[in-house]
Amino acid sequence: MSRPQESAEPAGRPPAALLISAILVLEALGLLGVAAWYIYNLLTATATSLGGAVFTLILVIVLAVWLLVVGHFFFRGMRWTRAAALVWQLFMIVLAVPTLQGGIVPVGLLLLLPAAAVILLLFTKPVIAWTSRTSGDAQAF
Repeated sequence: MSRPQESAEPAGRPPAALLISAILVLEALGLLGVAAWYIYNLLTATATSLGGAVFTLILVIVLAVWLLVVGHFFFRGMRWTRAAALVWQLFMIVLAVPTLQGGIVPVGLLLLLPAAAVILLLFTKPVIAWTSRTSGDAQAF
């Protein structure tokens, strides 16, 4: 019995997928840096609302860990990571635009440029093929 040939199967991980994974991990490490800075400020200054400050700190740490997970599984070619990466990059653009309008150009560009690069690369054919493989071991999770 012959098997149908899968011509859409990528030969290996495309460089764009590696770049997207690297950007996601760097963004997660940046969030962990923000969390460390936030902890420092909590220890050296008086918070207006300690409960709100602790909640915000936990939220930032959870987001950083989630982004590390998304970066790891994107590197492995899991299907669901495209949506997670896209949503995160859209949030980054939502933060970058008012930051740029507020006159903090370096920070705004630091938020905007990687997000734009990831969004553009997410819709390239090699990345879509890498995360949409149907033959062999299903990567849908």
